[in-house]
Amino acid sequence: MSSKTKAIGYILCSAFCFALMSTFVRLAGDLPSIQKSFFRNIVSVVFASILLFKDRSNLVFRAKDLPYLFMRAFFGTLGVLCNFYAVDHMVLSDANMLNKLSPFFAIFCSYFLLKEKIKPFQLFGIDVAFVGALLIIKPGFSLGDSMLPSLLGVLGGMSAGIAYTFVRALGQRGVKGPFIVFFFSVFSCVVVLPFILLDYHPMTGYQLGMLCLAGFAASGGQFAITAAYTHAPAREISIYDYSQILFSALFGFIFFHQVPDVWSVLGYVVICGISVVMFFYNNRHEQPASK
Repeated sequence: MSSKTKAIGYILCSAFCFALMSTFVRLAGDLPSIQKSFFRNIVSVVFASILLFKDRSNLVFRAKDLPYLFMRAFFGTLGVLCNFYAVDHMVLSDANMLNKLSPFFAIFCSYFLLKEKIKPFQLFGIDVAFVGALLIIKPGFSLGDSMLPSLLGVLGGMSAGIAYTFVRALGQRGVKGPFIVFFFSVFSCVVVLPFILLDYHPMTGYQLGMLCLAGFAASGGQFAITAAYTHAPAREISIYDYSQILFSALFGFIFFHQVPDVWSVLGYVVICGISVVMFFYNNRHEQPASK
């Protein structure tokens, strides 16, 4: 398979895992966002450590890669914290909408950081997918108490997009995915640990189990999305990240008995349709170039 085909498979896998993570986080009940984010990353530390121990070649990096690793970890941590805060303090559909802004920021940040050109049709495809996302989640913004969470939600989407761009840059520089995940996860845990110690909320066994499962799912999503952005540019694969909405709708029906309305179904059709069109468009334009 080509690198782009692998990247698409990875990003679909990450979308599935992150949708599963959100389901487990919601099932964990009423706990501080920062405490949920800690468990999200501590499991990733364990998984990444095991992979690094099994294959020491994943530890190879250069001193000049450290700024990229730090920027990836910083913006990734900021994105997780802002997104969790938005989820806990505003309408869930609004928070998910703001989080889906990350592919846009990834594409534009890739243009400036990596000098990757954006084709007009690719930009059009992402815009169509954005419209499909709007049809599904139907956000209803207000200027009241949700202003701060809304702004943090936008900041979270922007931070995630920037973080994914640095993942792509690190992949081009030869830094292995497991080490990128390990560095980010350790950085995130260290940053939030003092807040956990100062304001820890006791958990039931069920809540702990749900958060551990959320951590496992997040680990799978983190490894998959890291692999995706190291195999292909954001402009070619970010559109498939919207499949997370489809997976979330499925899990919402299974676990919370949520049935999508007509507008949501229309959004599913729009997203799946433009994803297929974009896939064949990219293949058709890349085959003459490879020849």
